[in-house]
Amino acid sequence: MTVDTRVRRASWVSVLQRQGAAVALALMVVVAWISFPRFGSPDNLRDIALQSAFLAVIALGMTFVIITGGIDLSVGSVYALGGVLAAYGSQWGFLAALLLPLVVCGLIGLLNGLLVAKTGMAPFIVTLATLLLARGLLLAITSEGSTTYRIADGSAFLELGRGTILGFGYPVFLAAALCVAGGILLRRTAFGQSVFAVGGAEQSALLMGLPVARTKVLVYVMSGVLSGFAGAMTAAYLQSGVTVIGVGLELDAIAAVVIGGTLLTGGMGTVLGTVIGVGLRNVIQNVINQIGTLDSNYQSVVSGAFLLVVVVLQRSLSRTADRR
Repeated sequence: MTVDTRVRRASWVSVLQRQGAAVALALMVVVAWISFPRFGSPDNLRDIALQSAFLAVIALGMTFVIITGGIDLSVGSVYALGGVLAAYGSQWGFLAALLLPLVVCGLIGLLNGLLVAKTGMAPFIVTLATLLLARGLLLAITSEGSTTYRIADGSAFLELGRGTILGFGYPVFLAAALCVAGGILLRRTAFGQSVFAVGGAEQSALLMGLPVARTKVLVYVMSGVLSGFAGAMTAAYLQSGVTVIGVGLELDAIAAVVIGGTLLTGGMGTVLGTVIGVGLRNVIQNVINQIGTLDSNYQSVVSGAFLLVVVVLQRSLSRTADRR
C-alpha cells in the first residue's frame, strides 16, 4: 500500500469518526422527506425541534461527563425532579420556579462529582445511587406520585416552555444557545482542554498539574444543573410537574452522545456531534410515527440497534487509527 493510499484511508477513517452521524442524519431526513409528505411540514419540523430541545440540554451535560471518562445515570430522575420542583416553586413566582430546580439538581450533581472525584468510586455506582435518591425525593415531594403540582394560568413561568419566536418554542432557542456556549466552553477554554485531558489520560493530566478533581466535580454539577433546567422547561411546557417522566431518559441521552461520536472511554467528543445524535434519534422516532402501522416501541428497538452499530464502528475505526 502506497503512502498516498494510506493517507487517504486514514483521512476517510477520521471523517467517518467525526461526521458519520451527520451523514446518517442527512440521509434519513432526505428519505423521510421524500417518503412521507407530512414530514417536511412546518408543524412537524417544529415538533421535532421542540422535542429535541429538552433532550439536547440533558445530553449537553452528559457530553462533558462522558468526555472525562465518566457516566451520569441520574439525569432522568434529576430531570423529573427538576420539573416537579419548578411547578412547586411557581407559586412564589418566576425566579423561585427557575432557581429551585437549578439549585437542588445542581447539589445532586455536586454530590455525584465529589463522590467520583474525591473517593474514586465508580461513576456508574455513584450515579445509580443518586438516580434512586432523586426519584425517591420526587416521590416524597409528591406523596408517592399522588400529588401533581400545577402552574397557575397566566404565570410568567409558562412562557419559558410555551413562548414562541417565528413559530419555534423558546426551548429550541434556549437549547441552541446553551449548546453554542457549551461548544465554545469545550473547545476554546482551559476548562474544556482539562475535560479532554482528564478523559484522554488522567494520570498524565495529574502529572501536568491540571485540576483533575475540580474538573470532574464541575462536569457533574453542570450535568445536574442542565438536567434540572430541562425539567423546568418541560414543566413550563406541560403546565405541571409530571412525576412519571424521565424514566430511561439517561439511556436516550447516552445514546445521543455516543451516536454523535463521543467515545464512551472518554477523551474525544463534540457538542455538535451530540446535537446531531439527538436530531437523529428524534427523526427516527418521528419516521416511525409517520409509518403509523408500527408500535412506538420499535423506536427503542431501532435506537438500540443503531447505537450498537455505532459503538462497533467506533471501536473498529479507533483500532484502525491506532494501527496508523
